[in-house]
Amino acid sequence: MLAIRLPDKLEKRLARLAKLTGRTKTYYAREAIVQHLDELEDIYLSEKRLEAIRAGRTKTIPIEKVMRRYGLNPEVDD
Repeated sequence: MLAIRLPDKLEKRLARLAKLTGRTKTYYAREAIVQHLDELEDIYLSEKRLEAIRAGRTKTIPIEKVMRRYGLNPEVDD
């Protein structure tokens, strides 16, 4: 269960959309989450990982090492 408070302007827009289309506000809230959750995860989890790298809590692996591990040949194009 999820309960959210929206700014009045956004609540009115959502209510108007629901009324004009015959769908519920919940339907559109769910659709917005489904459509954008992947993007939000990418952004915010990447930012957290970058913070951890900069703080020294997480180490990086050179791409060449990863490629060797999976049997890929890191060729350089000139």
